[in-house]
Amino acid sequence: MHWLALLLSPQPSTDESPSCSAQPEQTQQALAWWALQFSPKVARLEEAVVLEVQACLRRFGGAAALHARVRDSAAQAGLSLHALAWAPTSLAALALARAGRSDGLSHDITPLLDRLPLHCLSAVQAHAAMLARLGCRTLGDVRRLPRAGLSRRFGKAPLQAIDQALGMQPEAHAWLQAPAEFEARLELPQRVENAQLLLQYVRHLLLQLCAWLAARHAGIQALTLHWEHDAMRARGVGSGGSLSIHTSHCTRDFGHLSRLLGEHLAQLTLAAPAGDIRLQAGEVLPLVEASASLLPAAPDQAIEPLAQLLERISVRLGPERVRCGHLQEDHRLEAMQHWRAWASSGTAPKQAMHGPDYPQPTWLLSPPQRLSMRLDQPLYQHAPLQLLAGPQRIEGGWWQLDAALPHGHAQQQRDYFLALSAGHLLLWVFQQRLSEFEHGWFLHGVFA
Repeated sequence: MHWLALLLSPQPSTDESPSCSAQPEQTQQALAWWALQFSPKVARLEEAVVLEVQACLRRFGGAAALHARVRDSAAQAGLSLHALAWAPTSLAALALARAGRSDGLSHDITPLLDRLPLHCLSAVQAHAAMLARLGCRTLGDVRRLPRAGLSRRFGKAPLQAIDQALGMQPEAHAWLQAPAEFEARLELPQRVENAQLLLQYVRHLLLQLCAWLAARHAGIQALTLHWEHDAMRARGVGSGGSLSIHTSHCTRDFGHLSRLLGEHLAQLTLAAPAGDIRLQAGEVLPLVEASASLLPAAPDQAIEPLAQLLERISVRLGPERVRCGHLQEDHRLEAMQHWRAWASSGTAPKQAMHGPDYPQPTWLLSPPQRLSMRLDQPLYQHAPLQLLAGPQRIEGGWWQLDAALPHGHAQQQRDYFLALSAGHLLLWVFQQRLSEFEHGWFLHGVFA
């Protein structure tokens, strides 16, 4: 058997941090849900979370790889692990974690447990004062006492805990199962009048949401935060409010969702002080994990992905101020790309686009620049152009009156040429044909 014991970092006292008295309980629940992604055999054992991973070691590349992944991914999920230990039994792993030890599988577990202090097993710690007067300082001292006398004086619990830790008696656990739907509620310890201050409490619920999603190997694109106004609210104020958040990509990243909620709450004004909050997940979607790169990350690589950064900026500045280009099936240069607000860019359906068979300029002039003429030959910077290839005839647009295009550009009748200027620049020029709006030669693009 290969048991892992996970201990969370100790929480600050309520005098130092009046966040909420239920925070350790909720955080342990979140840790248990999060651990379900590594093994279906997960249980809560006193203040720890234990999981049996013997059957899962091969899937994660061995014991060392699994231990490292648990430790690293816990920090990414917003969970602060105080200790991680492994042993052949759950109680032995918990005892080692409490003692600040980790490896209980490389050597015989009996001498390891014998050297641990009494507080490492709760059933023994309950009689620590009396055992200390008997000269017992370690679990080994207790184990060497006469078993019959120890049972008569202290009951069966201390010996049973030691035997279970050593694997001499079986252990029984109630395996945890994640609920089918997620909805978490938190009663605030005090009235909150500022929406931004809600974020420190919402993070507790968000931590549970991300852990629940990890257990289901899934993500979300929408979540809703509800709040109930305090009973002492002013007359005419409603009972509460809600805030719906939509992401451009399916995610369960705690850091990104926390920052995104912070941006939205910074723009929100509460109609009355809030006394209760509730977080509800939207549609749960399968989350495809991205493969890690074989190459080391660059020193200047951004910690926050570009898509998440743009999403936060679009919330802060407004969706119309951050735009994303999307290709469209069209042979007209002006209509090959359409710009949309970033908030709607990530949810647009991805379609395979067929690119043109002819070369495309790197820079496109809008509107095209009229070229002067000399003896029916186009000039650029007062020098004649040398036509290298063409014509590439483009006609069409009669089916679409595109308001984004200049007048007369939706309906096109053009012959495009690849031209070389006197300064050895490759240019994309066209000759307008049969147009009542424009005649002659025009510069439309420049090749880099």
